Amino acid sequence: MATQLNGPTAREIISNGEAVLGIEFGSTNIKASLIGPGHQQLASGSHAWENQYENRNWTYSREAIVAGLQDSMAQVLADAQERHGVRPTQLGAVGISAMMHGYLAFDADRELLVPFRTWRNTSTAKAAAMLSEELDFNIPQRWSVAHYFQALLNGEEHVSKVSRLNTLAGFVHELLTGNFVLGVGDAAGMFPIDSATGSYDARMLSAFDAVAARHGATAGLSSMLPAALPAGADAGTLSEAGALL
Repeated sequence: MATQLNGPTAREIISNGEAVLGIEFGSTNIKASLIGPGHQQLASGSHAWENQYENRNWTYSREAIVAGLQDSMAQVLADAQERHGVRPTQLGAVGISAMMHGYLAFDADRELLVPFRTWRNTSTAKAAAMLSEELDFNIPQRWSVAHYFQALLNGEEHVSKVSRLNTLAGFVHELLTGNFVLGVGDAAGMFPIDSATGSYDARMLSAFDAVAARHGATAGLSSMLPAALPAGADAGTLSEAGALL
């Protein structure tokens, strides 16, 4: 039975492709919500998951990320069908949120080089302290740049192959759209943002590259980071591959 809202019914909103989908990758649950123009929840889904402790790192596998995305979305579709008699075939917008920070490192072919290192890991104390001094800015252990620099200090073999760094939300966004971008709020959990430009701080990027080069880095950090976008900017559209996923 269609639910009557102020104006169009939920069925009409879904059928017309006006509903908005939000998916949050939390620490213990992946939650998906389909909402209408007045923020009414039209359908929902939830997938429970747990991080794994492997090779001294807390992680979620790529397979677990994809499976959780698919399961939560399948529940949204089924819930919409049960509650309103229709499944969405178009969406007005999609938003992905997730645990900030962490370390997802990819090579030039977009292959994950090491398992995802989550915000929960506390193995980057040396890197965080060194960067905080070099950049004259507090760099927490959980930030992506601290994870990358610690891997550099540790002489990890994969570091020389790193072409891109991302957060979990950015990774899922790229899977769905093909776009290598982040909202500026999430980008601020990777590297400091200059409030005047709304992008990564250029002075600190130069300072980072200088200290990283002393420890063997050959590529500049700015080329590895996703573009930081303000709220309301075009972040892409759902691709055919993303829709199939």
